[in-house]
Amino acid sequence: MVTLREYETKVVQGVRLSPLDRALCGSERLAPRVRVRELSGDRLELTAGPHVGVVRLDACEIRILPKYLGTELDVLRMLEFAAGRGLPALDVPRTVGEGAPQLRDLVALMVTEECERLLAGGVRRDYLTVEDDLPAVRGRLLPDRQLIRHHGRLDRLACRFDEHDTDILDNRLCGAAVDLAARTARSPAVRARARRAATRFAQVAPTDLGDLRDALDGLDYHRHNDHYRRAHRWAALLLSGGGIADLLAPGPLTARAFLIDMNVLFEAFATRLLREAAAGSGLTVREQSRHRGVLHDERTDRPYSEVRPDVLISGSVDGERLCRPVDLKYKLYDAIKPAAADLYQAFLYAHALARQPSDGLPTCVLLHPGGASRPRDSVVVRRWDGTASTRVRSVSLHLPSVLGALEGAERSATLRRVWASVLA
Repeated sequence: MVTLREYETKVVQGVRLSPLDRALCGSERLAPRVRVRELSGDRLELTAGPHVGVVRLDACEIRILPKYLGTELDVLRMLEFAAGRGLPALDVPRTVGEGAPQLRDLVALMVTEECERLLAGGVRRDYLTVEDDLPAVRGRLLPDRQLIRHHGRLDRLACRFDEHDTDILDNRLCGAAVDLAARTARSPAVRARARRAATRFAQVAPTDLGDLRDALDGLDYHRHNDHYRRAHRWAALLLSGGGIADLLAPGPLTARAFLIDMNVLFEAFATRLLREAAAGSGLTVREQSRHRGVLHDERTDRPYSEVRPDVLISGSVDGERLCRPVDLKYKLYDAIKPAAADLYQAFLYAHALARQPSDGLPTCVLLHPGGASRPRDSVVVRRWDGTASTRVRSVSLHLPSVLGALEGAERSATLRRVWASVLA
């Protein structure tokens, strides 16, 4: 096994890729996530991007660890918090084994536990429309089909009827997920538990799931199946190989790679954090709000393009209007200066959207991972006469300590501290 962290490059000796490995590493789905380059003398150069997880090649197994977090279990905590749920109690050492468990095994364990819960409570049934040839009429007789297939026969009748069955999409999705967990989990304990669950789901929902994207589009939650929602979310994450945005393409990649985009996860986590921190403040937190009135084509006087900050905090403070754009960046701006492109984008948000009470300087916040005690950077734009027009403030989140506090007694204090740093 080869272990490296996000954005790290490592050269591995004595490894030769198989033809299937070369096809996988050169695919347009894997290449942007992990760069694998063959060097002379049976060497591989591995370069990780902002993705965490595991890639299993014939030649070796590549495990990418988080750069700004403690362990892969923290990634799981981020996933759960971003979805608005608390992390359930997992006996990880007993189930997965001692040492730091792989992220894929953790997700497989979550899928298995959720599916075991559904099985213990009794899987759901629903009415399915079935067409079949029967010895007696059931439901509705299909005259056209009867005439074409069984003309002149009375012992075989073409019928359409409703069957109250467990072989429905809700159960098929769970069955496909635990089956994949049983085949691909590295931990023997997780494989054994998933295999038992997969066997039971194969009995209640034997029909193949089919295309994952179509299956997820076909889900409709209501009071009868809302308790499946959590199991489906983990199932979709496992079946898509960690990337919900580019769901299941044909081929073996999903069974070999499980990679979570930390850029996307950090945005979802930080947005949820700000939403919870804003509770009771009277301010509104909007994500990805679109503004088409900022950039205009001067010739036609029509919108030229839209401006869409990651988060926009707005509302009234002491009777005065406040509007604070927040740009979320999964970059370690504690160690380096913010990139010029990120600053330009943030200054546009500040200039066009920010409103500060008491005629204060319009400000945009760059929220990023970082150290707990890092002093905040603040950059201003000055006009030709030296007066400041807009400001960009850098605010860091120490993800390990924030995650730990969110699950303990310090939750409220941590949310207040984050909220104060963003609004300062």
